Amino acid sequence: MGSSLFDESDEERRVRPLIGLTTYVEQAKWGVWDEESALLPLSYVTAVTRAGGCPVLLPPSPARPEDVMPALDGLVITGGPDVDPANYGSDAHTETDPPRSERDEWEMALGRAALDDDLPLLAICRGLQVLNVAMGGTLHQHLPDVVGHEDHRAVMGKMSRMLIAVNPESAMGAILGGETEGMCHHHQAIHRLGRRMEAVGFAADGTVEAVEVAGQEFAFGVQWHPEDDPGDDRLFVALVQAASRFRYERRGDPEEKSLRWDAQ
Repeated sequence: MGSSLFDESDEERRVRPLIGLTTYVEQAKWGVWDEESALLPLSYVTAVTRAGGCPVLLPPSPARPEDVMPALDGLVITGGPDVDPANYGSDAHTETDPPRSERDEWEMALGRAALDDDLPLLAICRGLQVLNVAMGGTLHQHLPDVVGHEDHRAVMGKMSRMLIAVNPESAMGAILGGETEGMCHHHQAIHRLGRRMEAVGFAADGTVEAVEVAGQEFAFGVQWHPEDDPGDDRLFVALVQAASRFRYERRGDPEEKSLRWDAQ
């Protein structure tokens, strides 16, 4: 039989840290069905799995973050449509997506709760923007108006590689070095940084492409899509390693004493 997402060696059959992944709510078709659905690109799931984590989908729901957080060892706030500018006191630009209020509210609440619990957190593309707004920051609603080009989203529906300069003295720099390539597809970006948000990665045009949250053990946001680059799992491996430490140190799981969470 061929290999699959779920194939694993005997050595890999061990407790994996649970990594929550926020999801879209969209109309979707499969088989004979056409229904409103909670969904997420499989690339997020496979990136977490490759890195040694167990992915758990977290659609917007009436649940409170405190109902969810005790079960998680790490959190990824995923990409998607634009954050409603009403959340940071602005009117919508003509290029801004229609609001997804339930998702905005859910993800901002999850992000704040993760920071309160020092839960390992990776915020990706929209996720970075959600986190920045949750911390009191603002966004450029249409980046071409600011930088004068469309290189960050050169072709709709297709990722573009972009060179990112990373502060080598930062925690992210310890993982990625002073420079990395990111798979980008965004037309919004950070304008004013939120509380404790520190910019550590930039595109050549000055756009903030990566942040760290000061005072947290592991809280990163990137404007690119590391899940879409299967040749570079460094951020996901680092997240899963941080999540495994969190599971053992904060949750006191005795099984973790014998587990190895080396980068694959």
